Amino acid sequence: MPRLFATAPDALREIFGYDSFRGFQREAIEQVAGGGDAIVLMPTGGGKSLCYQIPALLREGTGIVISPLIALMADQVDAVAQVGIRAAYLNSTLTRAEQAAVEARYLAGDLDLLYLAPERLAVPATRDLLQRGRVALVAIDEAHCVSQWGHDFRPDYLGLAGLPEWFPGVPRIAVTATATAATRREIVERLHLGDALCLVASFDRPNIFYRVEPKARPADQIARFIATEHPGQAGVVYALARAGTERLATHLRSAGIDAVPYHAGLAAADRHAAQSRFLRQDGVVIVATIAFGMGIDKPDVRFVVHADLPKSIEGYYQETGRAGRDGEPSDAWMAYGLGDVVQLRSLIESGSGSAQHKHQQRLHLDAMLALCETTDCRRRQMLAYFGEDIAPCGHCDTCQQPPPTWDGTEAAQKLLSTVVRLDRERRQHFGVGQIIDILRGHTTERTTRFRHETLSTWGIGGDLTMPQWRGVARQLLARGDLAISDDGHDTLLVTDHGWEVLRGERSVALRVESAPSGKPRKTAKTKVAAGGVETPQEENLTSEEETLFEALRQWRRQEATEQQVPAYVVFHDATLRAIARAKPTSHEQLGLVSGVGARKLERYGDAVLGVVGGGG
Repeated sequence: MPRLFATAPDALREIFGYDSFRGFQREAIEQVAGGGDAIVLMPTGGGKSLCYQIPALLREGTGIVISPLIALMADQVDAVAQVGIRAAYLNSTLTRAEQAAVEARYLAGDLDLLYLAPERLAVPATRDLLQRGRVALVAIDEAHCVSQWGHDFRPDYLGLAGLPEWFPGVPRIAVTATATAATRREIVERLHLGDALCLVASFDRPNIFYRVEPKARPADQIARFIATEHPGQAGVVYALARAGTERLATHLRSAGIDAVPYHAGLAAADRHAAQSRFLRQDGVVIVATIAFGMGIDKPDVRFVVHADLPKSIEGYYQETGRAGRDGEPSDAWMAYGLGDVVQLRSLIESGSGSAQHKHQQRLHLDAMLALCETTDCRRRQMLAYFGEDIAPCGHCDTCQQPPPTWDGTEAAQKLLSTVVRLDRERRQHFGVGQIIDILRGHTTERTTRFRHETLSTWGIGGDLTMPQWRGVARQLLARGDLAISDDGHDTLLVTDHGWEVLRGERSVALRVESAPSGKPRKTAKTKVAAGGVETPQEENLTSEEETLFEALRQWRRQEATEQQVPAYVVFHDATLRAIARAKPTSHEQLGLVSGVGARKLERYGDAVLGVVGGGG
């Protein structure tokens, strides 16, 4: 097989088995293949990797891919090797002999792609090695990591500013799935990409159904959600704390769900084992902190759950984007409660960052709270954060079950007034629970000890339940009418905006607190192809086709196990479904199926045709 292709479509068809590009892929490829720089923002699963893989096949030399994901480099290399791309990586997991072999292959021009971590490129010996060979291009994956105000800042990415000096005349392409306008400006400034072609695709993932529920026994809620809506399917559950991932994984296993924990506190071998099981076995649920996920290419993740409130919309968007990379319908589900708000506000105020950094964190959290409390289309509000305007989507919880609102002005005034009266005492720090006890006239040891029954607001809120009052407090925090003190005691304070409510200068419309009951009705939805372009949802397989599809999956599972690679690097489910529909009887017919390139046709053609010929 020739190592250089005449055109990008030639490479797309022969290597990857696709007939057409999606979104801005072609423009990005032509820009970089022609020697220009590019910044490419596409949603997770939108096909960003093709934007540097194909130019590396069109240009002489080796494409250098900067990735922060040492733990996943082996899988990344395995995936591209399946389609015939010659790839390797240099990182600390290699022995001296293995490293020498990779270096020799690079210098001999025997690599199409070479993966490096940013800290590796900071080593002068690595730069010297690359300068002795021929660099076709430099791809900066997860480029948002250069943003110091972003959700996933990596200091080593700042060192990539030296790329134009180290490799003059070599085109660079920065790719990411999440970046606000401010983060884009940082990418341009810090990586010296002022003359780069900037291509921004839609951030919409219409195959993902977004849903937020009030938190009430979240472990049980999550177990019920998985068991009833996604039994036996792969998913990711995010929790804020390491201990929380352990407890939640144990709870899910006790409910009969195949769940494994993943966090930075585990031994490296345990993390690798958990990640490997998730990637290479069907139906595994990984319960993780945000230490897990970036760069995960598993296409058949059917759901992403947030057991705790994310710190920012950027983080939430990227984490939920790990669902449905194959374009099939998927869920983003979150449990959200008052405790999340108090905890994250407290973490910000007690942190060691600068005043400017804390201010930025507050802004991130405020936007996240507004997304949770919105009565508008949830997808529309999230995309507006990235500067994109869409009509109501019809495919999120607030679109399908618009939340009712009520005039909460009087309730807000009662709660705010109680906060003011407690603040005047200055004798003790009181949290939300104490305030609600006072409003509902609930006598406790603490209310008696501090004689709170003498307050004028004692018992004036008996018309609302405890969960309803917690909802009022949560929404007032989200609206900015309440704030968390920075005294380390999570004391509530009335803000200037809150005083406007107290004085009757502003009314307050609140969401009706609904019970965390059943799921909203989900309408049929379009699939999403690479690049975020919608394609008509294909009809379900017939019973005969479904039998053949399962037989193909069983063959793929055995093949992947023998190779010790994730099943999806052999073939995606979408490709197997297409084969089940087409029922090819020859290599020529099989080669026409989307996702079957020349290398996979040569490697797997006989076996696949054997499964098809056997009728499953």
